[in-house]
Amino acid sequence: MKKLLTFKIFWFLSLVLSAQDVKVTAEYPSVVSMGQQFMVSYTVNAGGGEFTIPSFTGFTKIMGPQTSYSESTEIINGKVSRLVTYSYIYYLMANKTGKYVIPQAVFTLKNKEYYSDPLNIEVVADPSGVQQSNNASVNEETSSTQSSDLFVNLAINRKEVFVGEPVYATVKIFTRVDLQGINEIKYPSFNDFLRTDIETPPLTSLKQEKINGSVFGTGVIQQFLLYPQKAGEITIEPVQLSVIVQQKTGSSDPFFGDFFSSYQSIPKTIASKPVTIAVKALPGNKPDDFSGVVGNLNMNASLSGDSVNVNDALTFKINISGTGNLKIASKPELKLAPDIEVYDPKVTDNLTNTTSGSSGSKQFEYILIPRHHGDFTIPPVTYSYFNTSTGKYETLKTKEFSFHSNKTDDQSNGITVYGGVSKEDVQYLGKDIRFIKSDSGSLQNAKKIFSASSAFYLMYALPLLIFFVILFLRREFVKRNSDSSAVRNRKAVKIAVKRLHAAALCLKNNELDKFHEEILKALWGYLSDKLNIPVSELTRANTISALSAKGIEDERINNLNKILDTCEYARFAPSASGIEAEKIYEDASQFIKLVENSIR
Repeated sequence: MKKLLTFKIFWFLSLVLSAQDVKVTAEYPSVVSMGQQFMVSYTVNAGGGEFTIPSFTGFTKIMGPQTSYSESTEIINGKVSRLVTYSYIYYLMANKTGKYVIPQAVFTLKNKEYYSDPLNIEVVADPSGVQQSNNASVNEETSSTQSSDLFVNLAINRKEVFVGEPVYATVKIFTRVDLQGINEIKYPSFNDFLRTDIETPPLTSLKQEKINGSVFGTGVIQQFLLYPQKAGEITIEPVQLSVIVQQKTGSSDPFFGDFFSSYQSIPKTIASKPVTIAVKALPGNKPDDFSGVVGNLNMNASLSGDSVNVNDALTFKINISGTGNLKIASKPELKLAPDIEVYDPKVTDNLTNTTSGSSGSKQFEYILIPRHHGDFTIPPVTYSYFNTSTGKYETLKTKEFSFHSNKTDDQSNGITVYGGVSKEDVQYLGKDIRFIKSDSGSLQNAKKIFSASSAFYLMYALPLLIFFVILFLRREFVKRNSDSSAVRNRKAVKIAVKRLHAAALCLKNNELDKFHEEILKALWGYLSDKLNIPVSELTRANTISALSAKGIEDERINNLNKILDTCEYARFAPSASGIEAEKIYEDASQFIKLVENSIR
């Protein structure tokens, strides 16, 4: 039965495997330098076939193939899928400059052939002419000089802008050496700029690019937008990077090249070149309603209703959208009647930062409250910005809005609020001028004033006296409790009484084993505290010696021994009756009382 089940499983998996598409994929660099060693990897998602490599014309095969195999099986919702991967890795070296096409690799399975894509590789010359010396010093810790094989660049998309116009900047690293990682990035302070970061994926791998005939591994570290805040030439200080480079320490083998060479990781510091941007001032006189935005904007407005009761609220929204430095856009100014109370707007941003600048919208939500009934008008709102495409100031304008404020019963009391300030109709008070009071009033003798009496001064002296009494009692309390042995001696009988009470409860519940255990705890604990003997040194011999030294009679000591023997025997060979237990309880209580009265 087991063999049949195993056969069915393998038969099912073989069906799943045969049903999947067989693919042959290749990974390789598109550009290499002459003399550079590189890797070509072929991956096949099936096994059991034959893999045939193409002829690597124009390249020297140093090693290969190195093969690897991996397999995984997944069961999702009852569906079984099996993924098999076979890899074939070859190490090649470029011999001559030019553009080469390596033919397709062939994988044959069940008399059916599967092909990879052809490889297109360009080999370029090494412009440096001389490779790095194999005997270069490996003790150099840092290098702040730009190297032709490793450098960082701060690139900007434009070098001449208006104040407030965004500059797209990119920090990018270029390397022809084995870069192990980046330890630290120090950005300049960007004085006179507002910096907004653009979301940049973390740098996990380098992309090969051909620059001036050389192949570099490149990677973008950070992208951001810079908004200049003043006119003139502004210089951006260098970006500094601390990196780890793997450097060869030994000489190359004449037969195996660098395959058996040793390497060491070395920290280096590189920096970009300073960048200068010419910032032009905004031309002419700025409009009074200039928003501070440089870009291209649109504006629309809306009112929540055309009718409202007095002292109720309306919502007036103004939405500014477009491209530019909307983050610093100022709020539009409303010119309203004094009978309309207006609050500072609620501002909502919905901005996106891209390589072309910031775009999105900014909404200003005003709360308007009419304080008087009647018809009201919101005049058109104007909003100016500087359009970089035309080089001129442009003004946006909303339409005019109107609404009616309904009179309510609250106005019948003759009180109406205007512009947030209470204004009352003239009312007759009976007397609009109050006369000066002419009678003499009542006078009081100074001797009868409480502040002149002795009781008044006693109220100040009494708290001071209470403070000193509390301070004295506190010192006595601390002094009394500073001696731990004396504290244990005073509390010994209290603890013993609690344990005897627990033993009495056990006796009442006929739990004789637990009763004897509590009696032993009460006696040994009391003797340890009273005689100031540590528990680790508490033995019968030490206890009897200490009791004799305190003047306890031998008869009482013998009685203690009997109680201890009886309790210990009853714990391991329980046969005591309730009457014997009651006698033990009485004897233990009497012994503790005797010792407490004899030892102070």
